Amino acid sequence: MPDTPPSADLSTLPEAETAPRSRWKPQLVWLVPLVAALIGGWLAVKSILEQGPVIGIVFKNAEGLEAGKTRVKYKDVDIGLVTAVTLSKDLRQVVATAELVKDFQPHLVEDTRFWLVKPRISGGSVSGLGTVLSGSYIGVDVGKSSRAQKTFTALEVPPIVQLDTPGREFVLRSTDLGSLAMGSPVFFRRLQVGQVVGYQLDGNGRGVSLKIFVNAPYDRFVTDNTRFWNASGIDIRLGAGGIEVDTQSLASLLLGGVAFETPEESTALPAAAPDTRFELFADRTRAMRNPERDVLRMVLLFDESLRGLEVGAPVDFQGIALGEVSAIRVELEPDSQRIVMPVEVSLYPERLRLRSREKDRPRLSDEGRKRFLEELVASGLRAQLRSGNLLTGQLYVGLDFFPRAATARIDWDSDPPELPTTVGSLGELQASLQRVAGKLEKLPLEQIGADLRQTLQTTSRLLHRLDTQVAPEVVATLGEARKAVDTAQGMMAADEPLQQDTREAIRELGRTAKSLRALADYLERHPEALLWGKKGGRP
Repeated sequence: MPDTPPSADLSTLPEAETAPRSRWKPQLVWLVPLVAALIGGWLAVKSILEQGPVIGIVFKNAEGLEAGKTRVKYKDVDIGLVTAVTLSKDLRQVVATAELVKDFQPHLVEDTRFWLVKPRISGGSVSGLGTVLSGSYIGVDVGKSSRAQKTFTALEVPPIVQLDTPGREFVLRSTDLGSLAMGSPVFFRRLQVGQVVGYQLDGNGRGVSLKIFVNAPYDRFVTDNTRFWNASGIDIRLGAGGIEVDTQSLASLLLGGVAFETPEESTALPAAAPDTRFELFADRTRAMRNPERDVLRMVLLFDESLRGLEVGAPVDFQGIALGEVSAIRVELEPDSQRIVMPVEVSLYPERLRLRSREKDRPRLSDEGRKRFLEELVASGLRAQLRSGNLLTGQLYVGLDFFPRAATARIDWDSDPPELPTTVGSLGELQASLQRVAGKLEKLPLEQIGADLRQTLQTTSRLLHRLDTQVAPEVVATLGEARKAVDTAQGMMAADEPLQQDTREAIRELGRTAKSLRALADYLERHPEALLWGKKGGRP
């Protein structure tokens, strides 16, 4: 067994020396990029978190747009900036990319509107003058929809009324636009309370629909009974009190305008709902006229010229309008091959009612109305054309009683019923002139001249006999008379001037009769010539 070394005493060994540990200490030079990285990251996160929405606005052209300079403003407060201006893919439009502030994100809905604000002159208003120095910018009108949208089409013309303006919009129906335009004022009792905000042609092309905006609190005065009329220009009326001139304001003369009013006698109603449709009348007189619910259509046949009679002319009975002309036609009667011109009229029977002491007057039934009209016609009621204005030659239909008129009756079998007529006042004048001309033509002027010559010859012979039988003291007188008679007989010779003058006078009478006939024909066509003479003589 090998020898084992004696065990060593560990307590007597020297202590082992431990090696020094290496320690890493951060250097100050690395602290700077670390802080910069943290700040950059924080800025990047903040930029991402605060970045506003990016939208596209489509314009027709890039006039007034410049990337990095054109601002987007809402109520003159900057809310964004145009970052890029590019062409659309089809090269027909320009797309402006704008970055807006983050807080504006909820307001980017489908009815939000954008437009370019620049100097404009439209009608009587001038806008955008501040952009002459500051440059053009994009205006915004916040919508009320709940559907979000990122791409918008800019308006070509700035909106007349902002969407947040209190008030209501209404629609007016008219046959034509007249002198109205975008921004034309709307008046109520001569106060401007709104404006025209849009118009468009109807789909069938038979009219125009205008959209007006009435500001609050005046919109509460528009009810279902309200009447609107075109207040453009000057309304001149010639009445019993003289000339009446009516106009709303100087602006309505230049730009046109719309006025409205509710009749005093109408029933009180609540304010009309937005987008209620109304009719736009031509003037206040027609607008405030009570609508006739009971209308009797009848036709009139006149055997004279209808020149000067127009649709809408009144049917008058002793100064009271009982209806109006509704249509004028030209027809050919197949049996007689005669051309007739029926004049259709709309009569309002409610304006001519039976006299009663009761407060509520009775309304005639259809049969009672027929009997009533037949009694009037039997008493001589006839329709007649009359001159309403000699200056313009306008005619109207007058109803009056003519006791000497020929017997007639209403033709109820006609559609519409035919009311008897009589010749008009101008027709009577023409007939009188024709009668005078006819009598002048019938005068035997040549026979009268021959009888005059025969009478002078007989007188000459009688004086010759007396010359040989009377006393000497009258011979000298008779001689003088004979000389006078001889002189007169000589003057009546065929070749003497008196005879020639007599024949010329007869010819002049004939020409006068022809001139009277021509005058009667001309007055029928031009009644205004009674004041102004022939065309070209009017001042």
